Amino acid sequence: MRLAVGMSPCPNDTFMFYHLLKSGQFEIDLTIADVEDLNKRALNQELDISKVSLYTAVKVMDHYRILDAGAALGKNCGPLLVARRENCARELKGATVGIPGLHTTANLLFSLFSEGQGKKVCMTFDQIMPAVQEGVVDFGVIIHEGRFTYHNYGLSEIVDLGEWWVGFSKMPIPLGGIIAKKDLPDDLLNTFTRGLHDSILKALSEKNNYSAPIYTFIREHAQEMEQEVIDRHIGLYVNDYSLSLGEEGRATIEKLSQLAGDL
Repeated sequence: MRLAVGMSPCPNDTFMFYHLLKSGQFEIDLTIADVEDLNKRALNQELDISKVSLYTAVKVMDHYRILDAGAALGKNCGPLLVARRENCARELKGATVGIPGLHTTANLLFSLFSEGQGKKVCMTFDQIMPAVQEGVVDFGVIIHEGRFTYHNYGLSEIVDLGEWWVGFSKMPIPLGGIIAKKDLPDDLLNTFTRGLHDSILKALSEKNNYSAPIYTFIREHAQEMEQEVIDRHIGLYVNDYSLSLGEEGRATIEKLSQLAGDL
């Protein structure tokens, strides 16, 4: 059975999926795309298994289930709201805010934090920091490796939306996860989940072995090529929750689902 599988080009995804893809255990038609693109594909039920924002995941539960492995959850790893230094004291009301897509968890977190203030402007995540720097938008909600590189654009952090979430909910930040269609056979999904779990373990055993083929694969797809940024990205977003959501991980997704339903 061929599986239509989607993942983002971000280092944490390529790191986690590499050995699964190379194992030949599954016949896979792979799509590598921006997470908002993957979110939209999931909303249209185009992919069998895919990385998505967990805000999208909780909206497609009629057709998909969340797998136990491959998630991006944690603490101190959330989106940042940034601005040029001269805008740091500006109010959000009436301001334009670049967001990485309406279906992203970053958008949900910003919406909860801002209580509806700010005029949202959707763009791909790699366009947001240049747009803030050039004054196209007043603020930006940045994700992925942006939290390590925004200083290079002369930007300042207004609020860490991840820290805000942890303070608000007392739970880890539910950013992204792997979903699979409910009509796929249980034994197939169990095997895929185990395969992804084992792929992550093998990747972790090769962490910082820069001559290993896995790092060539990661660099081929990374938006930011500096090895330090890649390492920090993997170190932040690949953790125990990636190996297994566990009770705490599933509880924070349930909390996210409740809040999403209230908007």
